[in-house]
Amino acid sequence: MSHTPLYSIPGSTPVVAESALAAPNSSARTVAEVLAESKVEAVLDELDRDLVGLVPVKQRIRDIAALLVIDKLRLNLGLQAQTPSLHMSFTGNPGTGKTTVAMRMAQILHRLGYVRKGHLVAVTRDDLVGQYIGHTAPKTKEVLKKAMGGVLFIDEAYYLYRPENERDYGAEAIEILLQVMENQRDDLVVILAGYKDRMDTFFKSNPGLSSRIAHHLDFPDYSEGELLQIAEKMLTATNYRFGAGAREAFDEYLALRIRQPHFANARSVRNALDRARLRQASRLFADRDRALTEADLATLAPEDIRASRVFAAAP
Repeated sequence: MSHTPLYSIPGSTPVVAESALAAPNSSARTVAEVLAESKVEAVLDELDRDLVGLVPVKQRIRDIAALLVIDKLRLNLGLQAQTPSLHMSFTGNPGTGKTTVAMRMAQILHRLGYVRKGHLVAVTRDDLVGQYIGHTAPKTKEVLKKAMGGVLFIDEAYYLYRPENERDYGAEAIEILLQVMENQRDDLVVILAGYKDRMDTFFKSNPGLSSRIAHHLDFPDYSEGELLQIAEKMLTATNYRFGAGAREAFDEYLALRIRQPHFANARSVRNALDRARLRQASRLFADRDRALTEADLATLAPEDIRASRVFAAAP
């Protein structure tokens, strides 16, 4: 059942998701039939295959997918009249896969008919909040217009709320979000993300937002072993590999880097591999007269890893 919007986004038409438009059907259907039609299991399998670790997060995504499948079966028999609230909160440190999981969630929602397009629009405070009076509403409306029919992912959402600054316009963006999250939830899912402690404070300060969040997912940090697996996946995806002794060197690098400030899980792993590739390129570039083989070009050597300042800073 569609809601009558108190606030609408220019250029968008509030719609009822495809699943909510279906007329009740007296014939019972199976979970397998819905899965076969929607191909949701393929997205869940990709999530398991592409993301290392995150076991509790993956299980929660499967639970949400199961709920949506059962809701479709209930609707088919006339047991449901209202689209469930699907707004979410993703909490965790940087580089723990929040954006990637949000993209997969958008695909799942689209395949089950809960959003029209299944695209993800990722934004921060700067995309929503203006610098002067009258600037915030148009910016926020434009972002919401782009996100309609899909998922809006707001990273570091707590920066929208700055009560210490009476001239800050974040509260205006929050007010618009609140109305749209409630009145156009048939056509938009909002995911708020950030550090857990700051998100907890943010929700306490904004109970209206907290009451609209149906699912809270906490993303744990990766272990050293999981980070090494992530590194190997990243190398494979770019046709690189660890040479003899390089994997062990990177394992030592991770043990040191995790203890340093500003470590960002998979993001820090990617940055470290990018720098290792730069050192490999400089090493190969210096040997100008030698014909470089596929193995030369695709292999990271231990010295490409150990040249990092992380080793120099180690006690």
